Amino acid sequence: MAGADLSNGFEGFEGSYLGNRDVLRPGSRLECKICWWVYDPALGDPQWQIAPGTPFADLPAHWRCPNCDCESDQFLLLPAEES
Repeated sequence: MAGADLSNGFEGFEGSYLGNRDVLRPGSRLECKICWWVYDPALGDPQWQIAPGTPFADLPAHWRCPNCDCESDQFLLLPAEES
C-alpha cells in the first residue's frame, strides 16, 4: 500500500491489526469495527465461555463478536490505557 506507515507494525487504517495476532500484547483490548463492542481480556467473553484473563490472541479461530457476529480479524486495536 503506497504511503502506508508501517513503523507501528500495522498496514492499513489506524487501529487495524488485520488478523496479525503477533502484534497484540496479552492485555490488548480490541473493538469491533461494526458495533463497537470491546473485547477486554480482563473480562473475557461469557457468551462464548471465554474465561477472564484470556488474551485476544488466544481466542479460538472460530470466535466472533458476541454482539454482531463480526469476524475477529475485523476488530480494531485500542490504545493502551494509562495507569
